[in-house]
Amino acid sequence: MTAQSQGLHTYVLDTLGLEISSGQCPPGSVLRTDELAQRFDVSRTVVREVVRVLESMHLVESRRRVGVTVRPAATWNVYDPQVIRWRLAGADRPRQLRSLTVLRSAIEPVAAGLAARHATAEQCARLTERALGMVATSRGRRLEDYLEHDIAFHRIVLDASGNEMFARLGDVVAEVLAGRTHHQVMFEDPDPAAVTLHVRLAEAVREGDPEAAERITKEIAVGALHELDVLAP
Repeated sequence: MTAQSQGLHTYVLDTLGLEISSGQCPPGSVLRTDELAQRFDVSRTVVREVVRVLESMHLVESRRRVGVTVRPAATWNVYDPQVIRWRLAGADRPRQLRSLTVLRSAIEPVAAGLAARHATAEQCARLTERALGMVATSRGRRLEDYLEHDIAFHRIVLDASGNEMFARLGDVVAEVLAGRTHHQVMFEDPDPAAVTLHVRLAEAVREGDPEAAERITKEIAVGALHELDVLAP
C-alpha cells in the first residue's frame, strides 16, 4: 500500500468509524461499495480494505446482494483501541469514560498487587522514573507531556503484573487517558493528590507491598471517577 493510499485508507476508516460509533449510521444501515468509493473519491480496493478492518472490529458485516450492513452495538469489539477512540469522540463520551474508568477500577488494583509481587528491578526503576516524570510535568499546563508519562506508568504496572491478559489492556488504558486529555476532560493541571498517589504506588511496587499497591490504585480509580463527576457529568 502506497503512502497516498495509506492516507486515504486511514481517512475513510476514521470517517466511517466515527459515523457508525456515533449512531449517524445506525444498525441496519447499508453501505454500498460503489457509493462509498464515489463519496470519498477512492478506489473500490481502498473501500474493501476499510470494510475488512471494520468487519474485524465487528462494526459491519458484508452480505451478498445487500452490501455492507452496520451491526448492532452489542456485537462491536468495544476493547479495540480505535473503537474506543471513535466512541470517545462522540456525544456519548461521558458514559463511555465512566464505563471504561469502572473497568479500570476493577482490573488495575489487582494488576498493581501482582506487580508488587512480580515486578523486576528494571520495571521498578522505570515505574519510578515515570512517576517522577508525572511530578515534573504536573504544573504549567503541560498535559501532553504529563499524558506520555501517565500512559507509560500504567502500561508498566499492567506488564509487571506478569499476567498477559492484563498486559493486553495497556492499549485500552492508553486510549482512556488520551481521550480524557484530548477531549478536555482533565483539569488544566492534574490533581496534585492523584500525582502523589502515583508516586506512592511506584514505591509500594518497589517495596513489594501488594496490599498497599492495591489500596493506592483503588484510591487513584476513585479519584478518576470523582473527576468525571465534575468534568463530564
